Amino acid sequence: MQTSKQTVASTPIAAKAALAPSATSPAYTEFHPRWYRPPISTYWWLGKAAYVKFILRELSSVAVAWTVALTLYQIGALARGPEAYSRFTARMSSPLMIAVNVIAFAFLMLHSITWFNLAPKAMVIRLGGRRVPAALISGPQFLAWIAASAIIIAIVVMWRWGKSHGEQRNRADLLDTI
Repeated sequence: MQTSKQTVASTPIAAKAALAPSATSPAYTEFHPRWYRPPISTYWWLGKAAYVKFILRELSSVAVAWTVALTLYQIGALARGPEAYSRFTARMSSPLMIAVNVIAFAFLMLHSITWFNLAPKAMVIRLGGRRVPAALISGPQFLAWIAASAIIIAIVVMWRWGKSHGEQRNRADLLDTI
């Protein structure tokens, strides 16, 4: 008389299962259906404008990384002295670097705008049982961005204007005026 172990091991399916490593692959039976996976084009994201925006937003992280690396490189050039910084500025004034930085700036703008527009969806704030409108969450972020940009532009314009009119200002004098 056979035991239940012998009966199970004597079937062809059980023999296949005993040979296959169960930890690495799922245990399929002989009659298990295969899932249908339709072929997807490499350019699937070109089908809708929302998909294109999504892919461009994801690609904008490369521009963020480029800008961070460029800023660290600039700080390193400043730390090494005036000669190193003048080589840095000469390299940055080449047409190729200007084009790369203009493209990076466009991607940074896309990244910032989509990030601020995403904030109301990520932060659900309720006051008095009602959800705060999206404009009240992203609006102050846009205003702070505009204010910070205006302050930086004013500092750069004052610096350039002072240099062009023969005034000798150093960094300490500029910081004292702020």
